[in-house]
Amino acid sequence: MYDDRIARLRLIRTAGIGPVTYRQLIARFGTPAAALAAVPDMARRGGGKAPAVATLAAVEAEVAAVERLGARYLFVGQGLYPPLLAHIETAPPALILRGRTALLERQAVAIVGARNASAAAVRFARGLAAELADAGYLVVSGLARGIDTAAHAGAGAARTAGVIAGGIDIVYPPENADLQRAIGDGGLLLAEQPPGTEPRARHFPYRNRIIAGLAGGTVVVEAAPRSGSLITARLASEFGRDVMAVPGSPLDPRAQGCNLLIREGAVLVQSAADVIEAIGPIGRNAAHGTGQGVAAPTREYEAPPPVDADDRDRTRVVGLLGPTAVGVDEIVRQAGLAPAIVQTVLLELELGGRLDRHAGGRVSLSF
Repeated sequence: MYDDRIARLRLIRTAGIGPVTYRQLIARFGTPAAALAAVPDMARRGGGKAPAVATLAAVEAEVAAVERLGARYLFVGQGLYPPLLAHIETAPPALILRGRTALLERQAVAIVGARNASAAAVRFARGLAAELADAGYLVVSGLARGIDTAAHAGAGAARTAGVIAGGIDIVYPPENADLQRAIGDGGLLLAEQPPGTEPRARHFPYRNRIIAGLAGGTVVVEAAPRSGSLITARLASEFGRDVMAVPGSPLDPRAQGCNLLIREGAVLVQSAADVIEAIGPIGRNAAHGTGQGVAAPTREYEAPPPVDADDRDRTRVVGLLGPTAVGVDEIVRQAGLAPAIVQTVLLELELGGRLDRHAGGRVSLSF
């Protein structure tokens, strides 16, 4: 098991291998060790250089750091990995977790919102979180200033999960050090990045997808039109989860995002009862799905059966790609090839550094 864990982490920590590529490699080759061995040849067929595989020493050092912090790994498709999160295509191949794993069995609700939230919104978020936690839900948020902090505090450290943008040992913002420590001791802390990773701007959208993926529904309490909270809401909608929003004054810019969500069909929330009505009572689908019928994967990895591609297939697929992102389904339709062949060519191109993946299952050539 230890060797398998090390091999998985080497694959995960290799530059250019994202969640989709990781799943496809494991599905194709069966084990992480076999996938690691195949990466150089696939990259060559994709017309590029093989990515530098994470070294054994680096991964072993990371594992030791995780253990020193009293944390553990959860790998997608295995053991306690949250089934709702595992269902999304871009689920993190590995999560680092500290705290009470039993909380993962609870149905989760995400509460997110503005960092510069109004006093009224902070009070509402705190009360909403407390009522949902009292009803048995796990409150999930991102440990940011404002609404996130209010949600964690309202739920109580033992009934909340904080998703960290950087490493699980990094506190951001600094004033939440005591809150983060309390959640790690009595609730749940989750991180995708290795210990010691300082949060960067690119990490926050990754964190947001975890928040949205963990929860059966996401409540936005206050948000500007172009905010991270609206990104989380959009991701929740893409994942087939309930999106809920608290209305606010049209004179307050911080309420514009929520009012826009409601206009576009989000559930209007004025109380915890509205949230519970939207996502369903505890026990109906708790920890295994939502009212939309989302279910956990039945296999560790879902991917087309492995099929080799020839040079004509590669030429046809590459000819349909360009700098503008296009859906994989559209490439399959225009190429007239089996989906498994197209996926193989895309995998080779990505490993060769010639392909970028985008949200919504779209891809483009790297230039």
